[in-house]
Amino acid sequence: MLRQLHISEGKLVESHEGQAVVFVYIAPDETERKYLLEQFKIDEHTLNSSLDPDELSRLEFEPEHTAMIFKRPVRYRAEDNFLFKVGSTGVFVFKNFLVIVLSEDAPLFEGRPFTKVQSIHDIFLRLIYRAITHFVEHIRGINAVSGELEGHIYTSMENKHLLNLFTLEKSLVYYLNAITSNGVLIEKLKNNAVKIGFTQENVEFLDDMLIENNQCHRQAEIYSQVLSSLMDARASIISNNLNIRIKALTLITIAIMLPTLVVSVFSMNVKIPIAWYEHAFWVITALAAMSSATIGILWWNKRW
Repeated sequence: MLRQLHISEGKLVESHEGQAVVFVYIAPDETERKYLLEQFKIDEHTLNSSLDPDELSRLEFEPEHTAMIFKRPVRYRAEDNFLFKVGSTGVFVFKNFLVIVLSEDAPLFEGRPFTKVQSIHDIFLRLIYRAITHFVEHIRGINAVSGELEGHIYTSMENKHLLNLFTLEKSLVYYLNAITSNGVLIEKLKNNAVKIGFTQENVEFLDDMLIENNQCHRQAEIYSQVLSSLMDARASIISNNLNIRIKALTLITIAIMLPTLVVSVFSMNVKIPIAWYEHAFWVITALAAMSSATIGILWWNKRW
């Protein structure tokens, strides 16, 4: 699918053919891929890398354009089961226009950064900045979800919630790798500012982006370390909860077995001492009840 946009009063708006300066190819089919390779002279490997979620961020200079791949978080879906994924986006910067390639539709141009854009350089720098803020939003979401799962773990004997925490920890590892990769890309953009044609304002914005990315990385690192260090404790909590329930069931079993033993002794097919006594049934019943009461009193006093 192809989206075409142009800059109008500092904003990106949908455009008709001939006015567009930004071409967004979403999950391009074979015809669109062939057009990108032949018309724009985009390297096939770089084009495939733009659609590969495992590809690292990088910057390459071609004769007619500058190719850039950066990492961004993928929109979370319920079927992902607490796994927050990372995707790749390819940006190809030509002299007068911009080509963007991504594997699935995403809100690339939303938010405050895209309220004041003046050039194609502004656009792709703000794309990276939006990816950084998107990572921060997801990291905060992961922290909130992990807090909710902790509450379930404290009272649960199942492994489901603990496995969900493992999945969140795995997500943070992917995020840390992606954020680090974006940081390397920003450094390369800054070092090649003159070659790319950045203005002084663009360079200052790169400095701000680098600071924001480092803060994002540090935040993800802290959450990852905290989540990792508490996993063993949470596993112990589940084990302890299970032990408490087993102990309670064991005591209940003993409380049931003692009166059963009393009744069984007096029910044997032999002569018993009080067989002649007319209230023998109630004596046996009282003994059975006293055995259960004794277990209950011991349970209460010793706080089993």
